[in-house]
Amino acid sequence: MRHNSIKKESGKIETPEGLPIYYDLYLPTHTMGTLPLVLFLHGFKGFKDWGTFPDACYEIARAGCAVLAFNFSMNGVQGHYDTFDRLDLFEKETFTQDLEDVRTVIEAVQKQEIKTSSAILDSDSVAIIGHSRGGHTAIAAAAEIPEINTLITWSAVADYGKHISEKMKKDWAKKGYTEILNSRTGQKMKVDKIVYNDLIENSDRLIASKRVQSLTMPCCFIHGAQDKTVPMNNAQLLFQLCRSPEKERILINGADHTFGSSHPWEKEYLPEAFEEVIEKSMEWLETYFIGHGN
Repeated sequence: MRHNSIKKESGKIETPEGLPIYYDLYLPTHTMGTLPLVLFLHGFKGFKDWGTFPDACYEIARAGCAVLAFNFSMNGVQGHYDTFDRLDLFEKETFTQDLEDVRTVIEAVQKQEIKTSSAILDSDSVAIIGHSRGGHTAIAAAAEIPEINTLITWSAVADYGKHISEKMKKDWAKKGYTEILNSRTGQKMKVDKIVYNDLIENSDRLIASKRVQSLTMPCCFIHGAQDKTVPMNNAQLLFQLCRSPEKERILINGADHTFGSSHPWEKEYLPEAFEEVIEKSMEWLETYFIGHGN
């Protein structure tokens, strides 16, 4: 059953290092009892409130689940906003930290540091959705966090190491950092060498194309057929390497890396391609996750 009324509750928890993780929890308004839990992970230079992501969380919650979207603790955006005001954190946001943030969020639900008065969140059986770098991290999380048993990726990177240019490597060798331009804000955002070192030194744990080979849970890889940022062969590789008997690769014709979305999103309607992504994700959750042991 799909629900008509969805509410959002927001809050903040802390990592073991004392860094804040800001979150939004979307859930059916009038549901009592236990709700299956879906985590949503944003991508590089992203945040939970980016573009059409909140709309997606609202819609996915209509399937009868709680959707928990959060900012990674070092993504550079403080609070429930869209401003990169902590570039000092962004500079040192490692893949290991992102992965640990997923674990911290699940543990916070288990400890009822994240909770709602209207329902119980089932943290023993969790689905995870990730966009781009968030999809890369979602795969790593699914491979090592036992509570996660369903995976959906949007425009996921298969191997982040292959997205690192020679110029970036030279910058790290010479200056200890490289710079990324945020075309939306015009900010030059530093990325410290420790980010690269972390990825290389912990590649067996962090690289999605390695971790996906151990997954036997239901896995769905959604990608835009015209994605120039992360080409669709990333989805094909992840699909091929995944060992799950219940897996699917879905290509959205004509869609780019964000499925037609941008930030801020001020139009009345969602992009057609993005609506298709939401619908495919809901169908996957309804088939393999919601009501299956939850």
